[in-house]
Amino acid sequence: MKTTGEGTRILNFLVDTLLIFIVAVLLMRFWNWYVFYWGYMPLNFGWFFFGFLFLYYFLWESFTGRTPGKMVSMTKVVNEQGRKPGIGAVFIRSLVRLFLPDLFFLPFLGMTLHDYLSKTRVVRFD
Repeated sequence: MKTTGEGTRILNFLVDTLLIFIVAVLLMRFWNWYVFYWGYMPLNFGWFFFGFLFLYYFLWESFTGRTPGKMVSMTKVVNEQGRKPGIGAVFIRSLVRLFLPDLFFLPFLGMTLHDYLSKTRVVRFD
């Protein structure tokens, strides 16, 4: 089980964040149509971005163990035994990603906070 380096993790992050951002913008525009024409309550962009971020990671990693960013870099999420993580671990992993300083734990823990708390790793897909 060969864990990935920081460069691969950054590639995963950039690809996934770009996709999340695009979908969040589309969801916000869709919602704003209802705000304008039907008087729905306006919401900040953060509700769409962070809400979709949680769903994106939770659904992709629950069903496939990989996000589109991980597909590009040929990596996957596994538990400490090298198997597909359980739904609880994926839930914790997705929830902790909402904590913005998550990535800054890398120098202190040797891994991101969402990996540490969920007891998962990102490894090369062989």
